[in-house]
Amino acid sequence: MSNNIADIRKDYKLQSLSESDALPDPFALFEKWWKEALEAGIDEVNAMTLATASADGMPDARIVLLKGFDPKGFTFFTNYDSVKGAQLLENPRASLVFFWKELERQVRISGLAVMVSEAESEEYFNSRPENSRIGAWASPQSQPIASREWLEENERKMRQQFSDGVIKRPPNWGGYRVRPTHIEFWQGRPNRLHDRLLYSLQIKGDWKIQRLAP
Repeated sequence: MSNNIADIRKDYKLQSLSESDALPDPFALFEKWWKEALEAGIDEVNAMTLATASADGMPDARIVLLKGFDPKGFTFFTNYDSVKGAQLLENPRASLVFFWKELERQVRISGLAVMVSEAESEEYFNSRPENSRIGAWASPQSQPIASREWLEENERKMRQQFSDGVIKRPPNWGGYRVRPTHIEFWQGRPNRLHDRLLYSLQIKGDWKIQRLAP
């Protein structure tokens, strides 16, 4: 095996993406690809890169988990006081990227992130395992802490505090929905001549479809 990074390459040849495959609604095409990704048994199929930026334009990115999608957008949950939460407060523009390498596919989504309703956040929080609900209270996400021991001690304190089994949602924890203005579907093809179809939201609410050069 070569140790030269430049020599690492893969030729994509599984499928194609033509205009005839392009459903008028990008959410319908995403649902089709999502079902195919589920059927392919992709590990953590809902893992996606979330890119945000601060008010001064400094970009930031991390992996988060998709928890729902519908024609209103793509939903994830987090601590509102985290770095991502602070950035979305300053600058609500966000991008999401799914990469399903087993299918040689990528989906890029750009739009505005808005908080979901408290009722929606409550419903999802209460559906989480007990340890995850405790963790939401125990971790001051993105803030500097003294040590791992401090975090574990704080978790123990939270377990004692909620020993009656009633774990309410922290007021600074909830969901965001990214409402897309652009969705790009990328299908790997041989010789780096990949298929790229871009959906752009129009003023009247319909979607314009364009093929992009790879």
